[in-house]
Amino acid sequence: AIAVLGLLSYVTPVQGHSWLEDIRLIASNGTFVGPTGYPRGYVPRGSTPGPDIDMVNKLLPTTMTKDTPICKANQQIGTQTQGFPPLSAAPQDFIALRYLENGHVTKYTTLRPAGNGTVSIYGTKTPSNSDTYYGIHRVWNAAGTGGDKRGKLLATRHYDDGQCYETQTDTKGPEGVKRLAEYGVPSLACQTDVQLPADAGTSGTYTLYWVWEWPELAPSGQVIGPENYTACIDINMVSQPVAAAGSFDTKQAVTSRAVKAQMETAFMVDPAA
Repeated sequence: AIAVLGLLSYVTPVQGHSWLEDIRLIASNGTFVGPTGYPRGYVPRGSTPGPDIDMVNKLLPTTMTKDTPICKANQQIGTQTQGFPPLSAAPQDFIALRYLENGHVTKYTTLRPAGNGTVSIYGTKTPSNSDTYYGIHRVWNAAGTGGDKRGKLLATRHYDDGQCYETQTDTKGPEGVKRLAEYGVPSLACQTDVQLPADAGTSGTYTLYWVWEWPELAPSGQVIGPENYTACIDINMVSQPVAAAGSFDTKQAVTSRAVKAQMETAFMVDPAA
């Protein structure tokens, strides 16, 4: 079951949901470096019918089965949109999976868990197009001994990274106003920062599964409306890691840096919660 952590927060349903916008390499000082990468089947904003249709993989337990794929049909292995390549990275590099909060942090109506739900990141060197949600999520563990043992849990995060917001008319709320005053930019993408494992290899690809649990809760904290979302990412593995750049620089622009706490702690949410 999903634990209710700390204070509950209120978030409204909005027209769209979140999807991964891009993936960035992170230097040791927290700076995003190198070329931008993209998830499988990426659809840019402004296209038709648009990423809200093509990029969102909403999975409802009421309609799921044990065979429900973890990846959307247009996010099969190796499916990269022309002009939007995968990220290249080395074992033990840190990367940022970035997404816009789309009102799930800054607009409030329905009761949701603190942190606006939990994001879990799984990794595997041997992905399959037949990988299922229930065969991986809450089955693969950090030790790599869960389920079929083909992959492992790399990190857990809150959906709300503690700093992201949007201030457009349709997503403006008190938290957005507060964060706008603090950071001074029109919007700030959310991040799931994760370190690639040492055994990810220096050739081929390494696959990540991004899973967001975002349930609606009763006042008692009981889950009354479970919702799950996923994204699938291939990383091109190389041997040359990001060059050392010193310790984390908290004074650099917030729009071009990682979240320090996420670079320091792999499991920010209890995987068993």
